[in-house]
Amino acid sequence: MSEGGLAAATAATPARAGPSPARGWRAWLVAAVALAVLPHVPGLDSDFGRSLLSQMGIAAVFALSYNMLFGQTGLLSFGHAVYFGLGGYAAIHAMRAINHGLAVPIALCPLAGAAGGLLFGLALGALTTRRAGTIFALISLGVGELVYAATFMLPGVFGGEEGITASRTKAPALLGLDFGSQLQVYYLIAFWALVAALAMYLFARTPAGRMCNAVRDNPERAEFVGYDPRRVRFIAFAAAGLFAGLAGGLHAINYEIVAADAVSAQRSGAVLLMTYMGGAGHFVGPVVGAAVLTWLQTSLSGYTSAWLLYVGVIFIIIVLYAPSGLVGLVLMHGEIAHTRGFRRVLASYAVALVPAVVMTAGAVVLIEMGYRLSTQRELGTLMKFGRVVVDAATATPWVAGALMLAGGYAASRWTWRRVAAAWEQASDEGKAMRAGATR
Repeated sequence: MSEGGLAAATAATPARAGPSPARGWRAWLVAAVALAVLPHVPGLDSDFGRSLLSQMGIAAVFALSYNMLFGQTGLLSFGHAVYFGLGGYAAIHAMRAINHGLAVPIALCPLAGAAGGLLFGLALGALTTRRAGTIFALISLGVGELVYAATFMLPGVFGGEEGITASRTKAPALLGLDFGSQLQVYYLIAFWALVAALAMYLFARTPAGRMCNAVRDNPERAEFVGYDPRRVRFIAFAAAGLFAGLAGGLHAINYEIVAADAVSAQRSGAVLLMTYMGGAGHFVGPVVGAAVLTWLQTSLSGYTSAWLLYVGVIFIIIVLYAPSGLVGLVLMHGEIAHTRGFRRVLASYAVALVPAVVMTAGAVVLIEMGYRLSTQRELGTLMKFGRVVVDAATATPWVAGALMLAGGYAASRWTWRRVAAAWEQASDEGKAMRAGATR
């Protein structure tokens, strides 16, 4: 992918004036209060709910660090998990040292992860940021595979297949906290996640952060006015490595183990999915994407073994129909929310929802039966969808699923035209209202 194509694929950060400083700080205060309250909300006040929130916090920091490369600088990396994983290994070794008598609180271990991520970001960034576009993406993929292989070749450092373990409770207590409960671990992760997010937000508004946007959009012009695009890419890469390492350190504290999967291509692919699904062109987009993907991984995996397939389908749908991500999709509706046509848009959604549900149900039935027959024959052919029991070895459920899929798709094609017409009318009204307001 060329630099120009990548810049077009990722929405640029608006150059217009943002919210006032006071309003911005109020937003961060609201975020802090929300993080404090969330683990006590019914449904999230169990160890499972708090563990889910902890995973979301780690994923949010990781995705925001990736967005510094992808969304802000235009660097498509296939090996960002390297800095997450190496930061995690640095933190787990620090935890082991603490377990053996080092008088440092466990709460500071994420800083060891950040230092590890920064160190390897500087070392490997000097090589990988020499080029951009497709070549950078391929180099990052090669570096990722190299580091993944090294985790098995150097068991003394990486622990081989078993990984490295440590205890977060065998450490000097900080303010009476021993981090034995999931609630204490959550608050530690929430604190560092908020600090990291604020630091990345402020970095994006520094001259260096603005030049990252310039290099993403037009590297030739940035070089013409006196800035070295390679140096700007290197600064962004090192900063992204630092925050990815911090996320790795939080991962080490949460799970008390770091293994080879922390630097794997699968984890690099997951952070790309999070960032793009949420919206790489918006600061809050990776946070939303991290929360959604973590929830999908946790919830869908409890209902179906084919959850990865569904995640892939959702990602494809977002790429095709919402290239600016979920946050961009919400903001699109905000532009027409004050028009009279917005009600017609909502009405068209209600009409389109019925065939969409039928089509989705048919696809789910076919996928689940196909997955059961191809990979889980030992479980038998009888399957339950809600209160309906079907036999996947017979033709009837296959025919019913195919009819639901085909019929729902055909009906959806008709409703999509209605949605498009309503959108066009509401958009025209919105443009007219904005034009009148500027006169």
